[in-house]
Amino acid sequence: MDRHIKLTANIHYVGVNDRRTELFENLWPLPEGISYNAYLIRDRKNVLIDTVEISKTDALIREIRSVLGDRPLDYLVVNHTEPDHSGALGALLKEWPGLCIVGNKVTFRFLDGFYGEWKHKKIIEHGDTLDTGRHRLRFFSTPMIHWPETMMTFEEHEGILFSGDAFGGFKTLDASIFDDEVDLQAFDNEMRRYYTNIVGKYGKNVQRAFALLKPLPVKMIASTHGPVFRSDPEWVLSRYDRWSREETGPGVTVIFGSMYGHTEAMAEHLARALRAYGVPDVKVFDASKTHSSYILSAVWECRGVVLASPAYNNDLFPSVKNVVDKFLERKMHKRCAAVIGTATWSGGGVKQLIKRVGELGWETVGDPVEAKYSADESDLDACKRLAKAMAEKVLSG
Repeated sequence: MDRHIKLTANIHYVGVNDRRTELFENLWPLPEGISYNAYLIRDRKNVLIDTVEISKTDALIREIRSVLGDRPLDYLVVNHTEPDHSGALGALLKEWPGLCIVGNKVTFRFLDGFYGEWKHKKIIEHGDTLDTGRHRLRFFSTPMIHWPETMMTFEEHEGILFSGDAFGGFKTLDASIFDDEVDLQAFDNEMRRYYTNIVGKYGKNVQRAFALLKPLPVKMIASTHGPVFRSDPEWVLSRYDRWSREETGPGVTVIFGSMYGHTEAMAEHLARALRAYGVPDVKVFDASKTHSSYILSAVWECRGVVLASPAYNNDLFPSVKNVVDKFLERKMHKRCAAVIGTATWSGGGVKQLIKRVGELGWETVGDPVEAKYSADESDLDACKRLAKAMAEKVLSG
Protein backbone atom coordinates (compact mmCIF):
# COMPACT_ATOMS: atom_id res chain seq x y z
CA MET A 1 0.00 0.00 0.00
CA ASP A 2 1.33 3.45 -0.95
CA ARG A 3 1.66 5.46 2.26
CA HIS A 4 1.52 8.80 0.47
CA ILE A 5 -1.60 10.82 -0.21
CA LYS A 6 -1.40 11.97 -3.82
CA LEU A 7 -3.24 14.79 -5.52
CA THR A 8 -1.92 13.47 -8.85
CA ALA A 9 0.78 11.00 -9.86
CA ASN A 10 3.63 13.34 -8.92
CA ILE A 11 2.03 15.82 -6.51
CA HIS A 12 1.91 14.70 -2.89
CA TYR A 13 0.20 15.96 0.24
CA VAL A 14 2.80 16.35 3.02
CA GLY A 15 0.74 18.36 5.51
CA VAL A 16 -0.03 17.58 9.14
CA ASN A 17 -2.87 17.77 11.66
CA ASP A 18 -2.66 19.77 14.87
CA ARG A 19 -4.98 18.47 17.58
CA ARG A 20 -3.13 20.04 20.52
CA THR A 21 -3.14 23.77 19.89
CA GLU A 22 -6.10 25.29 21.73
CA LEU A 23 -6.10 28.79 20.21
CA PHE A 24 -5.24 29.59 16.58
CA GLU A 25 -3.12 32.78 16.50
CA ASN A 26 -3.60 32.58 20.30
CA LEU A 27 -7.09 33.99 19.69
CA TRP A 28 -9.52 31.59 18.03
CA PRO A 29 -10.64 28.34 19.74
CA LEU A 30 -9.79 25.08 17.97
CA PRO A 31 -12.11 22.49 19.54
CA GLU A 32 -11.73 20.30 16.42
CA GLY A 33 -8.10 21.18 15.70
CA ILE A 34 -6.66 22.42 12.42
CA SER A 35 -4.52 21.13 9.55
CA TYR A 36 -1.40 22.76 8.14
CA ASN A 37 -1.32 21.74 4.50
CA ALA A 38 1.87 21.53 2.45
CA TYR A 39 2.35 19.98 -0.98
CA LEU A 40 5.34 18.41 -2.71
CA ILE A 41 5.85 18.23 -6.48
CA ARG A 42 8.26 15.41 -7.42
CA ASP A 43 9.83 16.28 -10.75
CA ARG A 44 13.14 17.06 -12.41
CA LYS A 45 13.20 19.95 -9.95
CA ASN A 46 11.39 19.11 -6.71
CA VAL A 47 9.18 21.80 -5.24
CA LEU A 48 7.57 22.18 -1.82
CA ILE A 49 4.61 24.54 -1.64
CA ASP A 50 4.35 26.07 1.84
CA THR A 51 5.51 24.50 5.08
CA VAL A 52 3.94 23.89 8.49
CA GLU A 53 3.93 25.28 12.02
CA ILE A 54 7.30 24.90 13.73
CA SER A 55 6.18 22.22 16.21
CA LYS A 56 5.30 19.95 13.26
CA THR A 57 8.64 20.35 11.45
CA ASP A 58 9.92 16.83 12.07
CA ALA A 59 6.75 15.29 10.64
CA LEU A 60 7.03 17.46 7.52
CA ILE A 61 10.67 16.49 6.91
CA ARG A 62 9.84 12.79 7.35
CA GLU A 63 7.08 13.07 4.75
CA ILE A 64 9.31 14.89 2.27
CA ARG A 65 12.11 12.33 2.75
CA SER A 66 9.67 9.47 2.26
CA VAL A 67 8.77 10.87 -1.15
CA LEU A 68 12.17 12.12 -2.33
CA GLY A 69 14.55 9.70 -0.66
CA ASP A 70 18.04 11.11 -1.19
CA ARG A 71 16.98 13.42 -4.02
CA PRO A 72 17.32 17.14 -3.32
CA LEU A 73 14.52 19.53 -2.49
CA ASP A 74 15.15 22.31 -4.99
CA TYR A 75 12.49 24.97 -4.39
CA LEU A 76 10.17 26.14 -1.65
CA VAL A 77 7.26 28.32 -2.79
CA VAL A 78 6.04 30.58 0.02
CA ASN A 79 2.48 31.63 -0.72
CA HIS A 80 2.12 33.13 2.75
CA THR A 81 4.77 34.01 5.33
CA GLU A 82 2.67 33.72 8.48
CA PRO A 83 4.59 31.43 10.87
CA ASP A 84 2.01 28.63 10.78
CA HIS A 85 3.09 28.21 7.14
CA SER A 86 6.74 29.31 7.27
CA GLY A 87 7.75 28.02 10.69
CA ALA A 88 9.65 24.99 9.35
CA LEU A 89 11.76 27.06 6.97
CA GLY A 90 14.95 27.16 9.03
CA ALA A 91 14.94 23.40 9.59
CA LEU A 92 14.36 22.77 5.89
CA LEU A 93 17.41 24.83 5.01
CA LYS A 94 19.53 22.80 7.39
CA GLU A 95 18.25 19.61 5.79
CA TRP A 96 18.64 20.93 2.21
CA PRO A 97 21.20 23.79 2.26
CA GLY A 98 20.78 24.47 -1.47
CA LEU A 99 17.04 25.06 -1.17
CA CYS A 100 15.89 28.09 -3.15
CA ILE A 101 13.04 30.14 -1.66
CA VAL A 102 10.46 31.45 -4.15
CA GLY A 103 8.34 34.48 -3.31
CA ASN A 104 7.60 38.10 -4.17
CA LYS A 105 9.38 41.20 -2.88
CA VAL A 106 7.09 41.56 0.11
CA THR A 107 7.49 37.85 0.88
CA PHE A 108 11.20 38.36 1.43
CA ARG A 109 10.71 41.54 3.41
CA PHE A 110 8.63 39.53 5.87
CA LEU A 111 10.82 36.40 5.83
CA ASP A 112 13.93 38.51 6.41
CA GLY A 113 12.20 40.16 9.35
CA PHE A 114 11.10 36.85 10.88
CA TYR A 115 14.12 34.66 10.19
CA GLY A 116 17.01 36.62 8.64
CA GLU A 117 18.17 36.92 5.05
CA TRP A 118 18.32 34.00 2.61
CA LYS A 119 21.26 32.92 0.50
CA HIS A 120 19.23 31.27 -2.27
CA LYS A 121 16.07 33.04 -3.37
CA LYS A 122 14.02 33.68 -6.47
CA ILE A 123 11.95 36.87 -6.50
CA ILE A 124 8.93 36.56 -8.76
CA GLU A 125 6.44 39.05 -10.14
CA HIS A 126 2.73 38.60 -10.75
CA GLY A 127 2.26 36.22 -13.71
CA ASP A 128 5.78 34.77 -13.65
CA THR A 129 6.25 31.03 -14.19
CA LEU A 130 8.59 28.32 -12.94
CA ASP A 131 9.18 25.15 -14.98
CA THR A 132 10.08 22.08 -12.96
CA GLY A 133 10.12 19.47 -15.74
CA ARG A 134 6.68 17.99 -16.34
CA HIS A 135 5.04 20.77 -14.38
CA ARG A 136 4.83 24.53 -14.70
CA LEU A 137 3.85 26.87 -11.90
CA ARG A 138 2.36 30.31 -12.47
CA PHE A 139 2.27 32.84 -9.65
CA PHE A 140 -0.54 35.28 -8.92
CA SER A 141 -0.29 38.16 -6.48
CA THR A 142 -3.36 38.34 -4.21
CA PRO A 143 -2.40 40.95 -1.58
CA MET A 144 -4.38 41.33 1.63
CA ILE A 145 -5.93 37.87 1.64
CA HIS A 146 -5.13 38.40 4.40
CA TRP A 147 -1.53 39.72 4.55
CA PRO A 148 0.20 42.12 2.10
CA GLU A 149 2.46 39.44 0.57
CA THR A 150 -0.09 36.69 -0.02
CA MET A 151 -0.08 35.00 -3.40
CA MET A 152 -1.45 31.88 -5.09
CA THR A 153 0.34 29.31 -7.23
CA PHE A 154 -1.36 27.62 -10.18
CA GLU A 155 -0.01 24.34 -11.57
CA GLU A 156 -0.92 24.66 -15.23
CA HIS A 157 -0.78 21.05 -16.45
CA GLU A 158 -2.89 19.54 -13.67
CA GLY A 159 -5.09 22.60 -13.05
CA ILE A 160 -4.34 22.76 -9.32
CA LEU A 161 -4.66 26.08 -7.51
CA PHE A 162 -2.49 26.22 -4.40
CA SER A 163 -4.45 29.01 -2.79
CA GLY A 164 -2.66 29.75 0.48
CA ASP A 165 -5.05 30.68 3.28
CA ALA A 166 -7.89 31.42 0.88
CA PHE A 167 -10.58 28.71 0.70
CA GLY A 168 -9.35 27.17 3.93
CA GLY A 169 -10.95 26.43 7.28
CA PHE A 170 -10.54 25.22 10.83
CA LYS A 171 -10.79 21.47 11.71
CA THR A 172 -8.37 18.60 11.22
CA LEU A 173 -8.38 16.34 8.19
CA ASP A 174 -9.28 12.91 9.56
CA ALA A 175 -8.69 9.77 7.45
CA SER A 176 -8.72 11.69 4.16
CA ILE A 177 -7.94 15.11 2.75
CA PHE A 178 -10.35 15.23 -0.21
CA ASP A 179 -13.77 16.86 -0.44
CA ASP A 180 -15.38 13.69 -1.80
CA GLU A 181 -14.09 11.62 1.12
CA VAL A 182 -14.82 13.89 4.09
CA ASP A 183 -18.06 15.16 5.63
CA LEU A 184 -18.20 18.65 4.12
CA GLN A 185 -21.18 19.61 6.27
CA ALA A 186 -18.95 19.09 9.30
CA PHE A 187 -16.52 21.61 7.79
CA ASP A 188 -19.12 24.17 6.73
CA ASN A 189 -19.48 26.10 10.00
CA GLU A 190 -15.76 25.90 10.78
CA MET A 191 -14.87 27.19 7.31
CA ARG A 192 -17.23 30.13 7.76
CA ARG A 193 -15.82 30.83 11.22
CA TYR A 194 -12.32 30.75 9.74
CA TYR A 195 -13.33 33.07 6.91
CA THR A 196 -15.19 35.60 9.04
CA ASN A 197 -12.50 35.90 11.69
CA ILE A 198 -9.31 35.54 9.63
CA VAL A 199 -10.17 36.81 6.15
CA GLY A 200 -13.53 38.54 6.53
CA LYS A 201 -12.29 42.12 6.74
CA TYR A 202 -10.83 41.78 3.25
CA GLY A 203 -13.92 40.80 1.27
CA LYS A 204 -13.19 43.30 -1.52
CA ASN A 205 -9.76 41.74 -1.99
CA VAL A 206 -11.34 38.29 -2.18
CA GLN A 207 -13.62 39.56 -4.93
CA ARG A 208 -10.61 40.97 -6.80
CA ALA A 209 -8.95 37.57 -6.56
CA PHE A 210 -12.09 35.93 -7.98
CA ALA A 211 -11.88 38.24 -11.00
CA LEU A 212 -8.18 37.51 -11.38
CA LEU A 213 -8.59 33.74 -11.20
CA LYS A 214 -11.77 33.45 -13.25
CA PRO A 215 -9.99 32.72 -16.57
CA LEU A 216 -7.96 29.86 -15.06
CA PRO A 217 -9.04 26.26 -15.78
CA VAL A 218 -9.04 25.31 -12.08
CA LYS A 219 -9.72 21.60 -11.54
CA MET A 220 -8.59 21.35 -7.93
CA ILE A 221 -8.16 23.79 -5.02
CA ALA A 222 -5.49 22.99 -2.44
CA SER A 223 -5.38 25.50 0.42
CA THR A 224 -3.15 25.59 3.48
CA HIS A 225 -5.98 24.64 5.89
CA GLY A 226 -8.89 22.26 5.39
CA PRO A 227 -9.93 19.88 2.59
CA VAL A 228 -8.51 19.66 -0.92
CA PHE A 229 -11.36 20.22 -3.37
CA ARG A 230 -10.85 17.85 -6.28
CA SER A 231 -14.45 16.84 -7.04
CA ASP A 232 -16.43 20.02 -6.45
CA PRO A 233 -14.31 23.20 -6.21
CA GLU A 234 -17.50 25.20 -6.71
CA TRP A 235 -18.62 24.11 -3.23
CA VAL A 236 -15.98 26.25 -1.55
CA LEU A 237 -15.83 28.93 -4.26
CA SER A 238 -19.54 29.66 -3.96
CA ARG A 239 -19.29 30.02 -0.20
CA TYR A 240 -16.32 32.36 -0.33
CA ASP A 241 -18.09 34.37 -3.01
CA ARG A 242 -21.20 34.70 -0.83
CA TRP A 243 -19.27 35.43 2.35
CA SER A 244 -16.98 38.00 0.71
CA ARG A 245 -20.02 39.87 -0.60
CA GLU A 246 -21.60 39.64 2.87
CA GLU A 247 -24.73 38.15 1.37
CA THR A 248 -27.17 37.73 4.24
CA GLY A 249 -30.34 35.70 4.73
CA PRO A 250 -33.60 36.21 6.68
CA GLY A 251 -32.15 35.34 10.07
CA VAL A 252 -31.62 37.25 13.30
CA THR A 253 -28.77 36.86 15.77
CA VAL A 254 -29.58 37.92 19.32
CA ILE A 255 -26.50 38.83 21.35
CA PHE A 256 -26.78 39.69 25.03
CA GLY A 257 -24.71 40.28 28.13
CA SER A 258 -26.33 39.88 31.52
CA MET A 259 -25.05 39.94 35.10
CA TYR A 260 -28.14 38.77 36.98
CA GLY A 261 -30.47 37.58 34.26
CA HIS A 262 -32.59 40.71 33.71
CA THR A 263 -31.18 41.57 30.27
CA GLU A 264 -31.13 37.89 29.36
CA ALA A 265 -34.86 37.63 30.10
CA MET A 266 -35.58 40.51 27.69
CA ALA A 267 -33.39 38.93 25.00
CA GLU A 268 -35.12 35.56 25.30
CA HIS A 269 -38.57 37.16 25.22
CA LEU A 270 -37.66 39.03 22.05
CA ALA A 271 -36.12 35.90 20.47
CA ARG A 272 -39.30 33.89 21.06
CA ALA A 273 -41.36 36.71 19.55
CA LEU A 274 -39.12 36.71 16.45
CA ARG A 275 -39.89 33.04 15.89
CA ALA A 276 -43.59 33.67 16.46
CA TYR A 277 -43.48 36.36 13.78
CA GLY A 278 -42.00 33.90 11.26
CA VAL A 279 -38.24 34.49 11.32
CA PRO A 280 -36.85 31.09 10.24
CA ASP A 281 -33.40 31.33 11.80
CA VAL A 282 -33.00 32.85 15.27
CA LYS A 283 -29.76 32.31 17.17
CA VAL A 284 -29.22 33.53 20.74
CA PHE A 285 -25.74 34.03 22.23
CA ASP A 286 -24.56 34.95 25.69
CA ALA A 287 -21.55 37.13 24.87
CA SER A 288 -19.97 36.25 28.23
CA LYS A 289 -20.17 32.52 27.55
CA THR A 290 -19.63 32.13 23.80
CA HIS A 291 -16.35 33.10 22.15
CA SER A 292 -16.77 36.08 19.85
CA SER A 293 -15.52 34.07 16.84
CA TYR A 294 -18.69 31.95 16.87
CA ILE A 295 -20.93 35.00 17.25
CA LEU A 296 -19.19 36.79 14.39
CA SER A 297 -19.61 33.73 12.19
CA ALA A 298 -23.35 33.54 12.92
CA VAL A 299 -23.91 37.25 12.30
CA TRP A 300 -22.11 37.03 8.96
CA GLU A 301 -25.07 35.20 7.41
CA CYS A 302 -27.90 37.03 9.24
CA ARG A 303 -29.66 40.15 8.01
CA GLY A 304 -30.81 41.17 11.48
CA VAL A 305 -28.98 41.63 14.78
CA VAL A 306 -30.40 42.30 18.24
CA LEU A 307 -27.91 43.77 20.70
CA ALA A 308 -28.74 43.63 24.40
CA SER A 309 -26.64 45.09 27.20
CA PRO A 310 -27.02 46.25 30.77
CA ALA A 311 -25.33 49.44 31.82
CA TYR A 312 -21.90 48.77 33.28
CA ASN A 313 -19.93 51.69 34.70
CA ASN A 314 -21.98 54.03 32.50
CA ASP A 315 -20.92 52.05 29.45
CA LEU A 316 -21.54 48.79 27.59
CA PHE A 317 -21.27 45.47 29.36
CA PRO A 318 -17.64 44.40 28.58
CA SER A 319 -18.44 41.11 26.79
CA VAL A 320 -20.97 42.82 24.52
CA LYS A 321 -18.52 45.64 23.87
CA ASN A 322 -15.91 43.06 22.81
CA VAL A 323 -18.28 41.54 20.25
CA VAL A 324 -19.41 44.89 18.83
CA ASP A 325 -15.76 45.96 18.52
CA LYS A 326 -15.18 42.87 16.37
CA PHE A 327 -17.98 44.05 14.05
CA LEU A 328 -16.37 47.47 13.80
CA GLU A 329 -12.91 46.01 13.13
CA ARG A 330 -14.27 43.99 10.21
CA LYS A 331 -16.28 46.89 8.82
CA MET A 332 -19.39 44.74 8.59
CA HIS A 333 -22.32 46.30 6.74
CA LYS A 334 -25.69 45.50 5.09
CA ARG A 335 -27.42 44.72 8.39
CA CYS A 336 -30.21 46.08 10.53
CA ALA A 337 -30.10 46.20 14.31
CA ALA A 338 -32.41 46.52 17.29
CA VAL A 339 -31.19 47.60 20.72
CA ILE A 340 -32.45 46.63 24.18
CA GLY A 341 -31.01 46.64 27.67
CA THR A 342 -31.34 47.44 31.35
CA ALA A 343 -30.14 50.13 33.73
CA THR A 344 -30.24 50.61 37.50
CA TRP A 345 -29.03 53.90 38.99
CA SER A 346 -27.68 55.17 35.67
CA GLY A 347 -27.75 54.21 32.00
CA GLY A 348 -25.02 53.82 29.39
CA GLY A 349 -25.38 50.41 27.84
CA VAL A 350 -28.27 51.17 25.49
CA LYS A 351 -26.89 54.63 24.73
CA GLN A 352 -23.53 53.16 23.72
CA LEU A 353 -25.17 50.46 21.60
CA ILE A 354 -27.15 53.10 19.68
CA LYS A 355 -23.87 54.95 19.09
CA ARG A 356 -22.08 51.79 17.88
CA VAL A 357 -24.90 50.86 15.50
CA GLY A 358 -24.53 54.32 13.97
CA GLU A 359 -20.77 53.86 13.64
CA LEU A 360 -21.34 50.54 11.88
CA GLY A 361 -23.71 52.20 9.43
CA TRP A 362 -26.41 49.64 10.22
CA GLU A 363 -30.07 50.51 9.90
CA THR A 364 -31.81 50.93 13.26
CA VAL A 365 -35.05 48.98 13.62
CA GLY A 366 -37.81 50.27 15.91
CA ASP A 367 -37.33 52.13 19.17
CA PRO A 368 -34.67 51.00 21.65
CA VAL A 369 -36.01 49.47 24.87
CA GLU A 370 -34.24 50.21 28.16
CA ALA A 371 -35.81 48.71 31.26
CA LYS A 372 -35.23 50.21 34.69
CA TYR A 373 -34.00 47.54 37.13
CA SER A 374 -35.79 44.65 35.39
CA ALA A 375 -38.32 44.43 32.59
CA ASP A 376 -41.99 44.89 33.50
CA GLU A 377 -44.93 44.05 31.26
CA SER A 378 -44.70 47.33 29.38
CA ASP A 379 -41.01 46.68 28.63
CA LEU A 380 -41.75 43.15 27.43
CA ASP A 381 -44.56 44.46 25.23
CA ALA A 382 -42.09 46.96 23.77
CA CYS A 383 -39.69 44.06 23.06
CA LYS A 384 -42.50 42.23 21.30
CA ARG A 385 -43.21 45.27 19.11
CA LEU A 386 -39.51 45.50 18.36
CA ALA A 387 -39.47 41.83 17.35
CA LYS A 388 -42.39 42.43 14.99
CA ALA A 389 -40.58 45.35 13.34
CA MET A 390 -37.39 43.30 13.01
CA ALA A 391 -39.26 40.31 11.54
CA GLU A 392 -40.91 42.51 8.94
CA LYS A 393 -37.56 44.03 8.02
CA VAL A 394 -35.57 40.80 7.60
CA LEU A 395 -38.38 38.89 5.88
CA SER A 396 -38.91 41.66 3.35
CA GLY A 397 -35.30 41.37 2.20
